[in-house]
Amino acid sequence: MDQKKEQQVGNENRKDEQLESFRKQNTGPDKAMEDVNGTKVANNQKTLRAGKRGPLLMQDFHFYKKQSHFSRERIPEKVVHARGFGAYGDFELYESMKDYTVAGFLQEPGTKTPVFVRFSNFIGNRGSKDTAVDIRGFAVKFYTEEGNYDSLSLQFPVFILADAMKFADVTHAAKPNPRTHIPQATVAHDNFWDYVVSNPESAHMVMWVMSMRGRPRSWRMMEGYPINTFRFVNESGKSTFFRLVWKPKLGVHSLLLDEANLIGGVDPDFHRRDIIEAIENGAYPEYELGVQLINEEDELKYDFDILDDTKLWPEEEIPAKIIGKLTLNRLMDNFFAEEEQSAFNPANLVPGIEFSNDPVLQGRSFAYRDTELYRQHSANYEELPVNRPLKQATNNQRDSYMKYPIDTDPVHFHNNSQAGNTPAEVSPEEGGYENYPKSVEGHVTREHPSDSFSDYYTQARAFWNSLSMPEKQDLVESFSYHVGSVKSKELRQKAVEMFANVDSGFAGMLAENIGVKPPQNTNVENDKSYPSLSQLNSPHSAMTQKVAVLIGNEFDGKEVRDTLDVFEQSGVVFELIGEKLGPVICSKGNEFEIDKAFLTVHPVLYDAIYVVGGSAGNQMLFDQHISDFVRMQYMHMKPIGVAASGVQYLLNTEDNNMDGVVVAEENGDFANQFINAIAQKRFWDRT
Repeated sequence: MDQKKEQQVGNENRKDEQLESFRKQNTGPDKAMEDVNGTKVANNQKTLRAGKRGPLLMQDFHFYKKQSHFSRERIPEKVVHARGFGAYGDFELYESMKDYTVAGFLQEPGTKTPVFVRFSNFIGNRGSKDTAVDIRGFAVKFYTEEGNYDSLSLQFPVFILADAMKFADVTHAAKPNPRTHIPQATVAHDNFWDYVVSNPESAHMVMWVMSMRGRPRSWRMMEGYPINTFRFVNESGKSTFFRLVWKPKLGVHSLLLDEANLIGGVDPDFHRRDIIEAIENGAYPEYELGVQLINEEDELKYDFDILDDTKLWPEEEIPAKIIGKLTLNRLMDNFFAEEEQSAFNPANLVPGIEFSNDPVLQGRSFAYRDTELYRQHSANYEELPVNRPLKQATNNQRDSYMKYPIDTDPVHFHNNSQAGNTPAEVSPEEGGYENYPKSVEGHVTREHPSDSFSDYYTQARAFWNSLSMPEKQDLVESFSYHVGSVKSKELRQKAVEMFANVDSGFAGMLAENIGVKPPQNTNVENDKSYPSLSQLNSPHSAMTQKVAVLIGNEFDGKEVRDTLDVFEQSGVVFELIGEKLGPVICSKGNEFEIDKAFLTVHPVLYDAIYVVGGSAGNQMLFDQHISDFVRMQYMHMKPIGVAASGVQYLLNTEDNNMDGVVVAEENGDFANQFINAIAQKRFWDRT
């Protein structure tokens, strides 16, 4: 292996080593308080006044420095994807892609590349809830040896528009009403649905947003699709079109609409807390990277345009070749310095990766950098620790706000003779970035690249065809909730007519639910379906599922201990929930420590419950809490395990088929059966 490859294989900690030089510790026994000028501070609690009852003196420079800094702590939030959270990790290459690209981090199997990943919500502001029905970002910054490569994904394979010119319009439509500034973090309002029915290319992505995919259970259980079409370019100069997909090892799983709404109030930080706890507990989120490849000569062979971001590349027709794995294994040290100041740009490329003529990608290549120049008020934002490449960049760019490296060169222009014309250009053979020499011809026009851009419903119908019955029922409910919140009956009717083009039966159910006439339109002809689009075909596992153990005193300690041991062996996370914090004592005298009291938790925060029961100081209130958990978990079709001491809490009536309820009484295999139920996650046939 040559020296460059050895560096790549061993560089997974290089970003962390670089960040170490920027870390600062302000607390400790030897830390004296100093102001920003280095002057020691004698009093940081009271302002300087003219007499005990007198006014503040302007000469109190300690107060002025402290308050003026505080007044400027925030920077403008992002217009979209304002609410986010980040984590560090590494990407390990399984299979070489050197036949397709010269990108260095994709050459040698085993190469590990440090990464920073930011998850985000599209619509809401920085303080909104995690669980909103929304588009989510999944941005990955690869700190490669050849510079930073940014790959920006959504949790859907399609976008809501086919040309960047409309990006401001759809964002304005999705955001709160400009007069009232409500509603926050939702598209359940007239403006958004007016945009949808007026711009039919939005139909496909709206189907995805309204589906379960718009409500991920966790960022750890969410796919990521960069949506745009790029090119790989290999050593011979051959171009191959590609799209990427991040596939979570835990599978793709979601919240129900009712759950998402409730969790947003109970714990607005639900997704953040989930990934923090996972990383802290060593259950590192993992995603495999799939690459879809299309030869340049096959660009026009499909029944969709590969440059159209409102169309997906079906994996059944264009397989996703798994080439590597992303692992998130370290949390940030400082949210503002790392997450809030992080910046991603699809134009941050490395040799071997190039743009296609994708109209949305062409616009994004301008928009992202322009946004950060406004937000961070400086062309130097890429010198911030979280954004800077592994190697110090050398160039002739100078000055601007917050320029803290001290450039000592007396010459800062190109071409020059005084410094031997350095920094020098680098040939493509030595690693310099070279644009692919694609053929460009034609008249200046604002036309779509092809007529298939105007086929708005064929793939949307394929998505509908691909869903299981529970997913279809959920989609009807989600559409009914959002379109049903639209005040204009005319817009509700237009929405029904629009989505009748996708499926007339679906639109008919929607019409009945939102109080408008049945649709006159009928759906397009398309019988295709793709199993890869249904979440029910995603991997299912009990790993990291969160179980509430509802427990009091006087229970069978052996049964509970054996069950909790199986939880631990299976990677299930559990919390003991009781009347109050402190120990509970089983019938044999052994103690278990309560993690949380009923007062501080809610049923929707758990994937399953294990009902142990027992005695309590306030038995009536204790029983009511357990009954509330059982009722809600049963309603949300989640697994329920019942200990021998907890059978009294079962909802056992002729109307309940008890599907997904596992009882320990006279059941020697209870723990394993319950683990299988937890892995299944939902019991859609439950009554």
